[in-house]
Amino acid sequence: MSPPQPPRRPRPKLDADNRAFWTGGAEGKLNMMKCGDCGEFTHPPRQICRHCQSENMAAVAVAGTGEIDTFTINYQAWMPGLEVPFVIARVRLDGVPGVVLTTNVVNCDVNDVKFDDKVKVAFDEQDGIWFPVFEKVA
Repeated sequence: MSPPQPPRRPRPKLDADNRAFWTGGAEGKLNMMKCGDCGEFTHPPRQICRHCQSENMAAVAVAGTGEIDTFTINYQAWMPGLEVPFVIARVRLDGVPGVVLTTNVVNCDVNDVKFDDKVKVAFDEQDGIWFPVFEKVA
């Protein structure tokens, strides 16, 4: 039995704040907004630093690795065509203090996912948007 595929996702509206985040996967990059003044990261992406209110923000590629902070397994097919079960997880990103992404863990059995598992980013391209999802690191 093959692992379930991630759900089809609603397409986000691209704008100047989030374009680098949603399209970076085309180049294999997980882009996060970083402040050029205080050096802190801001997510969700926006053009003002949530720490110092500077507008000196730029998208930078990060390692794309991390650990599972918490997760749940979804068994409810709450929309047509949704393959279940699938994992919804929060991932603490390495080198990006204070940023936790809500995402999916893919390409493994849902029962093999554990707290603090090491993961790396993969991308699920849908309609020109590159959704960051994560795979367990062996």
